[in-house]
Amino acid sequence: MKIEHVAFNVADPEAFAEWYVTHLGYTVRRKAGAPVHMHFIADANGMMIEVYHNEKAPVPDYPRQDPLVAHIAYACDDLASDRAQLLEAGATIAEDTTVTPAGDTLCMLRDPWGFPIQLVQRAEPMV
Repeated sequence: MKIEHVAFNVADPEAFAEWYVTHLGYTVRRKAGAPVHMHFIADANGMMIEVYHNEKAPVPDYPRQDPLVAHIAYACDDLASDRAQLLEAGATIAEDTTVTPAGDTLCMLRDPWGFPIQLVQRAEPMV
């Protein structure tokens, strides 16, 4: 078996998917309308995220949730440039840029809906 996708219940899946397509290079693989407005979006490597709004479960309070509870991490070649572009696109800083003892550069942002996005520039790439 292998992971096909991870899924998140969000308040506005259409806007969420559009922002990730525009600013993170995702493509829409499948979508459906009411009642859940589900969108499967995939990055350049084919990793998929499903976003939807299902009223059977509450949307987590992503802006108030610690980013260590859940986040999506993106490998960067130029973290400073990627950080600047995402901030210009409406992301905000959750935890500013730090360097770990292993030499990895990390930055935790939040997308416009408060969902945590971690930028990672590894001293030795893992992917």
